[in-house]
Amino acid sequence: MNINMENLKFEELNLSDEIKRAIADMGFEQPSPIQAKAIPYILEGRDIIGQAQTGTGKTAAFGIPVLERIDANDKSLQALVLCPTRELAIQVAGEIRKLAKYTHDIKSLPVYGGQPIDRQIKALKKGVQIVIGTPGRVMDHMKRRTLKMDNVKMIVLDEADEMLDMGFREDIETILEAMPSNRQTTFFSATMPKAILDLTKKYQKNPELVKVVRKELTVPNIQQFYIETKQKAKLEVLSRLIDVYNPKLSVVFCNTKRKVDELVGELQARGYFADALHGDLKQAQRDNVMAKFRSGTIEILVATDVAARGIDVDDVECVFNYDIPQDDEYYVHRIGRTGRAGRTGRAFSFVSGKEIYKLRDIKKYTKTKIVRHDIPSLSDVEEIKTNAFLEKVKNVIEEGHLTKQINFIEQLAEEDYTTLDIAAALLKMAMGDQSKEEIKEDMFENTGAEEGMVRLFINIGRRQNVRPKDILGAIAGETGISGKLIGTIDIYDRYTFVEVPREYAKDVLQAMKNNTIKGKTINIEPANKR
Repeated sequence: MNINMENLKFEELNLSDEIKRAIADMGFEQPSPIQAKAIPYILEGRDIIGQAQTGTGKTAAFGIPVLERIDANDKSLQALVLCPTRELAIQVAGEIRKLAKYTHDIKSLPVYGGQPIDRQIKALKKGVQIVIGTPGRVMDHMKRRTLKMDNVKMIVLDEADEMLDMGFREDIETILEAMPSNRQTTFFSATMPKAILDLTKKYQKNPELVKVVRKELTVPNIQQFYIETKQKAKLEVLSRLIDVYNPKLSVVFCNTKRKVDELVGELQARGYFADALHGDLKQAQRDNVMAKFRSGTIEILVATDVAARGIDVDDVECVFNYDIPQDDEYYVHRIGRTGRAGRTGRAFSFVSGKEIYKLRDIKKYTKTKIVRHDIPSLSDVEEIKTNAFLEKVKNVIEEGHLTKQINFIEQLAEEDYTTLDIAAALLKMAMGDQSKEEIKEDMFENTGAEEGMVRLFINIGRRQNVRPKDILGAIAGETGISGKLIGTIDIYDRYTFVEVPREYAKDVLQAMKNNTIKGKTINIEPANKR
C-alpha cells in the first residue's frame, strides 16, 4: 500500500460520512501515525499486530475500522474488544461511543466486574454488536450464554502484554477458542514479549506488524506546571498568567478549531494581540498569521495540534495547554514550541475535573516533573503590572526633559497637596483602581437566582429614575455580554436586583465596580445569601 503516512487526511482513508462527521466533532484533524498505518489494514480484514503505547491514538486506530465493518442490520454480537482493566474498558467504550455518534443502529456495551451482572444481561438481550470487556467478565457471560460468539467477525486485544502480565493468558485462549475460525484478530501491545509472539503464531493468520516508534523525548529547558481550574474560569486564569509572566510571545493550544476561534475572540475582547492558527485556514492565511507572530505584531497564537507543526519560532516564552491534549505525544510536541535555541521556557496545563488522570498519564509518558501552580490572585497581577509601570516611570525620569510637567505639579503643590498625593493620584488614574477584592466562587452560592444564574445587588433604584434598560445597557456595554443572556431585573425604590449567568458573574462584578448609572457611582455585589 503506497500511502504517504506523513500528511494523510481522514478523507483518504475511505471512511463513511457518519464516521468522518464524528471524527470532526472530536476535533481530530488528521490521523496519528498508528491510525494512518493500522486503519487501512484492519478495513481490508487483515490480522494485525499493532505495537504502540497508550496515548498514541490507538483506540481510534481499531475503533474506527471496527465500526466500519459492523453490519448495522444484524443485531448479533460481531466484534469483541478485550481490555486488561475496567478503567480501560470504560475509556475505550466511551471513545467508541463518540465515534459512533452518527451511526445510530450500532450499539456497543462495556462489560466488566464490579458492575451488577443483571444490568449487563438486560442490555445484552436488547442486541449489542460491539462488546468491550475484561476477560473475567466476558468468560462469565459466555458461561451464561448471554454472550454468543457465533457471528463474531473481529476480536481486538488491547494492551495484550498488560493482560498477560495480569495472568489472563488462559482466559484469553478460552475466549479465542470459542470464536469462529474465520474471524479477524487484532493485537495491540506496547511491548512484544515471547508470550505475545506465541499467541500471535497460534491465533493469527499472516499478521501485518504495524509499529509506531516513540521519538526520544527531550524537554530539558522547560519548566512544566499544571493548574487546577474550572472549565469556566480558564479564560480568567489564562489572562492572569499572561499578565503575571508577560511573555514576549506565547502559544495557546486548544483541541478543536471551534475552541480556537472562540478563545481568540475572547482574548481580543480583553485587549490582547491574539490570532488563530488551524486547519481551516488557507496556506496564505497561515503564512500571514505566522509572519505577524514572528514580528511580534501578534503576541499570542492560539492553535490546534495539526496547525502547530509549522511553529518554529525561537522567542516563544510560554506554552499554555488550554485543553489537555488527546494524545500524550502531542503534549511533547506542544511544549517543545518553547525553550528553543538554548533558551528557557514555561509550559502551563489547565486541568479541570477528571483530566487530572490524563495528566498522570502524561507525567508517566514524559518522565518529567509537572509541578502544581496556584492561580495568580488579582493582587499578584496588580503588583506586577504596577511594578512594570513604575519601571517605565523611572525610565522617563532618567531621560529628563520634564520642565513643563514639573511646573504644573508645582502649581498643584501650592494648593496644599503633597507631591506624594499627586503622584499616587496620577498612578491611580494611569493604572485604574485595581484594589478590587478577590472575587471567590462561593460568593455566588445561594443568591436566590434561577438555576445557572447569580443574583446581583445594585445600590440604586426607582428614586434615581432607573429603568431596566439602564441596567441592561450598562452591563452589556461594560462587559460585552449579549443583553439576551441577562435574566430578571427587579427594581425597588433604593436598590435593584439583576440576574446574570453564573459564568459571567465575576466579569460583571469586576467591570461594574465603581461604574456609574444615571450619573451615580454604583456599588454592585452578590445578593445576600438566602
